[in-house]
Amino acid sequence: MDPSKRQKYVLVTGGAGYIGSHTVVELLTAGYAIVVMDNMCNSHLEALRRVERLAGRPVQFFKGDVTCVSDLEKVFSLYNFWAVIHFAAIKAVGESTRIPLDYYYNNVAGSLQLLRVMKNFNVKNLVFSSSATVYGEPDICPVDETARVGPVTNPYGRTKLFVEEMLRDLCNSDPEWNVCLLRYFNPVGAHPSGLIGEHPQGIPNNLLPYVIRVLQGRSPFVHIYGSDYDTVDGTGVRDYIHVCDLATGHVAALKKLDTKPGCVAYNLGTGIGYSVMEIVKMMEKVTQKEIPYKIVDRRPGDVAVCTADASLANRELGWYPTRRMEDMCEDMWRWTRKNPMGYDGQTLLDEDEEDDDDSSNSSNGED
Repeated sequence: MDPSKRQKYVLVTGGAGYIGSHTVVELLTAGYAIVVMDNMCNSHLEALRRVERLAGRPVQFFKGDVTCVSDLEKVFSLYNFWAVIHFAAIKAVGESTRIPLDYYYNNVAGSLQLLRVMKNFNVKNLVFSSSATVYGEPDICPVDETARVGPVTNPYGRTKLFVEEMLRDLCNSDPEWNVCLLRYFNPVGAHPSGLIGEHPQGIPNNLLPYVIRVLQGRSPFVHIYGSDYDTVDGTGVRDYIHVCDLATGHVAALKKLDTKPGCVAYNLGTGIGYSVMEIVKMMEKVTQKEIPYKIVDRRPGDVAVCTADASLANRELGWYPTRRMEDMCEDMWRWTRKNPMGYDGQTLLDEDEEDDDDSSNSSNGED
C-alpha cells in the first residue's frame, strides 16, 4: 500500500507515565489513532491496561527508548505518523541535581535523537511537554509567555529550556516544522474513576504526593518551607492544575498543529493560586484526617507567589481548565484509596472494600 494512504497515527512518547496516560485517554476518546512508546523506566503497563478500560479501545504499545535510534527508526517504519506528543523524560528536580548527566542524556539527547528521526521520516508536527520551570524565578506574576525564560536553577529545568531552544532553532531553519511548547505549572490529581493516577518512584518531590505519603503513614509529617511570605497565610502560593485538564490541553494543542502555527509556547495553568497551608487544609477536609506538618526554613530560589496567565491558551487553543482544587484533592484521594500501592498492587480496590477496611489502606499520619 502507498504509505501516504495508510492510516495516520500520533506517536506518544512516555505515554504510560502520569500525564501521558491521562492524555492517551483523552486522545482515544477524541478518536485519534495513537501509538504509545515508553521504556517503562518510570511507568507501568498496568496504566495502559486501565487506559484501555476507560477509553473502550485498545492501546497500541511499542516498548522503546527515545535515546535509542534503532528503537525510533523501527517504530517510525511500522507506523505512518503525522505528529508526535513528546512526554518521555525523567522529571525529579531534586534528583536532577544529583545525577545531572542522566537528565541531560535522557531529556536532551533523547529529544535530539527523536527530532532527527522525525526529520528523516518527514514528520514535522510536535507537541512538547515543557514546564514552567523554564521561567526560573519569574519576573512577573501572573506569568505569561512574554516573561523572561531562565536563568533556571536546576538541571531538570535546564533540560526543558535547552529542548525548547533546540525546537525554536529547528523551526527557524525549516518553516515546515510546527511545534507547540506546553509549559505546565503544577499537575496534580488523578482520573475521577480512580483507575489511573500518579505512581511516583521513591520519595515524592511535589507537595500533594508528599501529603498522600504522610496520610498513608509512610512519612511522619509534611515539611512546609517558610511561613513568612507575603501571602494569605505566610506560606508559598502556587498554581495547581488537574492532570485531566492538562490532558485536554494536549488534545487542543494537537488540533492547533493543523493550522501550521510555527513554534509557539502556551502556559497550562488555572491562574488561581493556592497556598501550601490551603492545600493541606483542603486535603484534611477531603480525607477527614489530620495532617501533621512542620514549618522549616525557606528553600533557596523559592518565590512567594507563582501563578499562570493562560489566556493565550484560552484564546488560541480554545482550552479552559474546569476542575477546582477540591476536585484535584478528591480525585487524588480516590486514586490513593483504590490503589494504596499504586500500580504495584495491580488489584483495584472497590468502594465497598475501602469503606469496610479503611484502616488497612491509609492512616491518620501517625507512625
